[in-house]
Amino acid sequence: MRSYECVFILRPDLDEERAGEVAEKFKSLVENHGGEVTKLEKWGKRRLAYEIAHTREGLYMIMHFNAAPEVAQELDRVLKITEDVLRHIIVRQAA
Repeated sequence: MRSYECVFILRPDLDEERAGEVAEKFKSLVENHGGEVTKLEKWGKRRLAYEIAHTREGLYMIMHFNAAPEVAQELDRVLKITEDVLRHIIVRQAA
């Protein structure tokens, strides 16, 4: 298994409950495919460097997980089609 870091930016108009549900969805996706989430942090609302979809702020979340490369690809696919996600990036951490 490899170690990954995923940062995703949610729409700022989401309430706390909905943002938690979305983050939990991604966490359970990793765990259901045999991965292990080691850390899930909420960084809070921050200003974006540039406007995305007519939005100047976003709710930042960071997730560290260990999984096979296929799990990271599946997470990337789901992040792309989730409407509540403005941007995301998944980076493999050095060993």
